[in-house]
Amino acid sequence: MITEILDSIDSIMYYPILIIVMALAGIYFTVLTKGVQIRLFPESIRLLKEPPTDKKNVSSLQAMLVSTASRVGTGNIVGVSTAICLGGPGACFWMWVMCIIGASSAFVESTLAQIYKRKNSDGQSYGGPAYYIERALHAPFLAGLFCVFLIATYAVGFNLLCSYNLQSTFAVYSFYDAKWTPLIVGGILAVLTGYCLLGGGKRIVKITSVIVPVMGVAYVIISLIVILAHIKNIPSMFVLIFKDAFDFKSILGGVAGSCMIYGIKRGLYSNEAGVGSAPNASASAKVSHPAKQGLVQTLSVYIDTLLLCTATALMCLASGVERSEAVSGAPYVQNAISTVFGKIGPTFITVSMVLFAFTTLLGNLFYVDNALIFLNHKKEPSKLFMRCFHIGCTIVVLLGALIPMNAAWAAADITMGGMTLINLPTCMLLGKIAIDTLKDYEKQRKEGKTPVFKASDIGLNEEELDYWK
Repeated sequence: MITEILDSIDSIMYYPILIIVMALAGIYFTVLTKGVQIRLFPESIRLLKEPPTDKKNVSSLQAMLVSTASRVGTGNIVGVSTAICLGGPGACFWMWVMCIIGASSAFVESTLAQIYKRKNSDGQSYGGPAYYIERALHAPFLAGLFCVFLIATYAVGFNLLCSYNLQSTFAVYSFYDAKWTPLIVGGILAVLTGYCLLGGGKRIVKITSVIVPVMGVAYVIISLIVILAHIKNIPSMFVLIFKDAFDFKSILGGVAGSCMIYGIKRGLYSNEAGVGSAPNASASAKVSHPAKQGLVQTLSVYIDTLLLCTATALMCLASGVERSEAVSGAPYVQNAISTVFGKIGPTFITVSMVLFAFTTLLGNLFYVDNALIFLNHKKEPSKLFMRCFHIGCTIVVLLGALIPMNAAWAAADITMGGMTLINLPTCMLLGKIAIDTLKDYEKQRKEGKTPVFKASDIGLNEEELDYWK
């Protein structure tokens, strides 16, 4: 009954509410920024190569990798597989559409996070949607509510789903026992997560900056090998994707379960553009101009969806293996990779899932720490509280391996939807500030300067800011 209730809330929240909000925001920002996510793509690449100005602070690249660690996760494998199996091949196309449109929302939210970030006693910066909601909108209650949704999403919803997705990859092995294997996998993952949490934010940044690029590149290479091995199926594969994506008769006949809705839902879950999570990492970067981090964050969205999600989708569809509700999730991907790599294939997916799950859990809890500080009147909670909270987080990881699939996905979708419904309308209200910041950045670049941000240049009162005084 609980699963049915969660499914009902999930369906109503995404169609029509969230889809309309996400589409309007993405199109609005794309038009007003003149397609910043496409037009300034080369500039985003250049900024990624900029060396950090201070080794003690988080660089633009490190902040992007932390947000990518949270974006890149089990959803890139299991989420895409589920969308294709339950919604159809056309889900891939709608993921691409929402990725490109949503990248503009990612630019705006991360730029705003940089503008309204704060400085701690060590000179390091922190912030996120809660801070620009509180300072720019003067809505402390709404800021607090956003933090509650963030904690519910990243400490509970996403971590439940992450743990479930990981244990599901072991179902293809002969040793899998439905009674004991999920418990063992969940227990091991919980212990490892709890151990790493003792290191705090700095260890999270260090670990993710090493693991994320390696696991991402390896997964894409293996996917590409599988795709090329079935090169004769590629033309028909793309015909299938576009034919299904534009089968509006089928879509309108069952909107909630259509390829469009599944593509949008799983795309949002995977890249989190506009959700309000990445700005928490973006605010920690030390840059000379807020627009720099906004531009870099658009790349994170592309890496997640256009690279990793697409790798999964094309690998599965090109392989030609049967897709159905029975194999939705990890089994569909494992069956696809087995067509080339045999028994080694499922093992590779399992290893990838372990790495994806681990970095996702760490990235998620980095965001949660930021929200807890905000709710605790901008002060770090006591060590005792954090120790108890982290124990609770490890228990959630354990429970996630034991719950049903539908409950895991619905819980993650609902909590994430709550964040998005607060963050995106806020970004639209404050959008002019981010757009003026972008114009100031481009103006300085055209003048041959290294852009340096001054609040007064875009009409902001420096007294209302903290870091940029």
